[in-house]
Amino acid sequence: MPDAVDAVETPTPRRKPKPAKREIGGRPLKPSTLMMGHGYDPVLSEGSLKAPIFLTSTFAFESAAAGKRHFEGITGLREGGAEGLVYSRFNGPNQEILEDRLAVWDGAEDALSFSSGMTAICILMMAYASANDVIVHSGPLYAASEGFVAKVLSRFGVTYVDFPAGATRAELDDVLAKAKAQATERGGKVAMIYLESPANPTNALVDVEAVRDARDAALEGTPIAIDNTFLGPLWSRPLDHGADIVAYSLTKYVGGHSDLVAGSIAGDKRWINPVRALRNTMGGIVDPHTAWMLLRSLETVELRMQRAGENAAKVCEFLRSHPKVEGLGYLGFISDARQQDIYDRHCLGAGSTFSVFIKGGEAECFRFLDNLTIAKLAVSLGGTETLASHPASMTHLSVPQARKDMLGITDNLVRISVGIEDADDLIADFAQALEHV
Repeated sequence: MPDAVDAVETPTPRRKPKPAKREIGGRPLKPSTLMMGHGYDPVLSEGSLKAPIFLTSTFAFESAAAGKRHFEGITGLREGGAEGLVYSRFNGPNQEILEDRLAVWDGAEDALSFSSGMTAICILMMAYASANDVIVHSGPLYAASEGFVAKVLSRFGVTYVDFPAGATRAELDDVLAKAKAQATERGGKVAMIYLESPANPTNALVDVEAVRDARDAALEGTPIAIDNTFLGPLWSRPLDHGADIVAYSLTKYVGGHSDLVAGSIAGDKRWINPVRALRNTMGGIVDPHTAWMLLRSLETVELRMQRAGENAAKVCEFLRSHPKVEGLGYLGFISDARQQDIYDRHCLGAGSTFSVFIKGGEAECFRFLDNLTIAKLAVSLGGTETLASHPASMTHLSVPQARKDMLGITDNLVRISVGIEDADDLIADFAQALEHV
């Protein structure tokens, strides 16, 4: 094990990439164009058009002197640092190319890849939170994220204060004042403001700009992180609206084929470096094969998300007037003025994941789900196929009933993620399934 590296304090540097061409004649190149080659130099890989899969645990130095010089740079014995590859727990060619391209989508300075979305979120929170600190978060969150804060970090003396997704600036000021007082009383700090927007599974939106303004007025040095899985990277760019760190389950839209599990974060280097250092120590980096598959998927993510979004709009237009549908949690049909204002300022599209409220309760939802033919009854979202699930009895079963009631996760809520099938076929499938309700 390369234990000469103090990976807790000094993030292991990556190799120096080939200077990237990001514009032509003053015209900035679009992310969809950059996905075809950004961060990769075929000359370094025998001219291979696509990056090979680098299945190696360690990397060879050209000489003993080069090895010494590298570690002198890493450990600070020599000024100027070091660049290069040492060990695959830290970085590797596939992961670095992937991270370069992920950063492009969000306009970020740096990005990190992880073995799952929850690995990304957990290491992110652990990098910033210490004993007696407070995490402020929006609600609802993905159940595993909320559980990590409430059940795991609490074992190490970290507490939290939460607020509803649609909170106003005045409400946010009160929340941050409470969190600041709670941290001061315990001898800690407000370590992070963690958001999820749209929220899972209700699609409730957070006013990121209001959170940023409230943070700037009350706190110093506290990062704002946001889970952008439901709309990213195509339909929302939270870093443009005041977030410091954007997190993803790459399993969803970016991977997009329901055949891998991975996660990422992106932001300025000053926010990413502490997370990189902890990832180097703990592991949790995405493996080379999965990184390679994600590079493949990034080439078509815009096309897939556009088609899925168009399909969702047609499906929801059908569902909104169906007599057995009580309502929709779809960003294209927002009825609340506050939520519409947030959508207009923050979102570039309505997405393809939404909630449908079936008239009745669990029994009616189960009959609907059990009679779907094209759509598959499965958790997750953002794949090429359409998926449907019942959050109250599945992904959010562990959430206390009182909190589910408060957050609107009801027994008649079905979450649907529309894929890229033919929209009319999907409508026919939903129509026949609703006949059984």
